Amino acid sequence: MFSLINKSAVITGAGSGIGKAIALLFSKQGATVHIIEFNLEAGEKVAAEIIAGGGSAKAHRCDVSDQQAMLHVFESIGPIDILVNNAGIAHVGNVENTSADDFEKVFRVNVQGAYNAIHCAVPKMKINKKGVILNIASIAAIVGLPDRFAYSMSKGAIYAMTLSVAKDYLSENIRCNSISPARVHTPFVDGFIAKNYPGKEAEMFDKLSKSQPIGRMGNVDEIAALALYLCSDEAGFISGNDYPIDGGFIKLNN
Repeated sequence: MFSLINKSAVITGAGSGIGKAIALLFSKQGATVHIIEFNLEAGEKVAAEIIAGGGSAKAHRCDVSDQQAMLHVFESIGPIDILVNNAGIAHVGNVENTSADDFEKVFRVNVQGAYNAIHCAVPKMKINKKGVILNIASIAAIVGLPDRFAYSMSKGAIYAMTLSVAKDYLSENIRCNSISPARVHTPFVDGFIAKNYPGKEAEMFDKLSKSQPIGRMGNVDEIAALALYLCSDEAGFISGNDYPIDGGFIKLNN
């Protein structure tokens, strides 16, 4: 079950964290993995790890917010069966202390980047009359989080795009779903805490961990396992849905 043999998967932001875990698991299941990564060195390290394990992978340096660059990369990749929109950045702030530049930066990477990838992938999938798109959204698209104005905006857009793309391409046999994680322990999270809460790293890690009713953050392999299912043929009857993977955050946080 959940075989991706003979499938080509494009994963954005797969140089670390959730994207890396998805890339490694998809390769293990037989997919040829294409990593689109702003940090080429990080992407190449993941590709090398996959190749060392007997898989097939290639890293492509690209800024996901640059549509022309993305079109060039996708043209070089060839046929695509799976697209995972994982690339994203975070931001702390409410509407008053979020600058126009910060708002635009979050939009360009998180929203425009996902749009660009879908814009490039869908025509290729239409040729083969099949394809799977998986967007990494967030619980921030569903519930109110303090000081996450721009980030929540971007993930709300991802949630809405998922529904729109799923509806528009039903007849082309292109499925589109999203995953909404709560906090997941990644190097990104460690860097985020260090940047925004200097001197209080341990305290904030514990606080953020306990904000999930289950009592901990998720791990990247748990997210990757759900991604694998949704991108596999076994999930062929699923489209236009969002899947919280949140340690009970949405429903059990009373």
